[in-house]
Amino acid sequence: MKVIDATGKVCGRLASSVAKMLLNGEEVSIINAEKAVISGSLASITSLYKVRLDRGDKHKGPFVSRLPDRMMKRTVRGMLPYKKSSGREALRRLKVFVGTPKEFGGKVDEMNTKTVSSLTSEHITLHDLSKKLGRKPVVGNF
Repeated sequence: MKVIDATGKVCGRLASSVAKMLLNGEEVSIINAEKAVISGSLASITSLYKVRLDRGDKHKGPFVSRLPDRMMKRTVRGMLPYKKSSGREALRRLKVFVGTPKEFGGKVDEMNTKTVSSLTSEHITLHDLSKKLGRKPVVGNF
């Protein structure tokens, strides 16, 4: 099982490498998903997600989550063939967490993906994006 820390990593780049690992049969856990970064103009990113949220109705969907861990899982799902059995099985091997659970305290694998320090454009974390989209505060130690 690979444990990946998403702190400061670009969300799309991280998701594509995780999708490759999942399709190769590995189990992957992503911790600190709320600290992953989406690069681009803040106004365009928030308006894109706002359009996704407002589409459809509350009874029939499509249902889009405002929680950062589910946003990350949905990004990885978009890079998998999730309508085929291989993609569904790969998605079952993925676990995404907000914060760091106690069982993953010290064992984190390194990923060589683009980080926030190499970005020259604007960026927003998944935590800040979920706040802008109206996520209710979570009670806990996160």
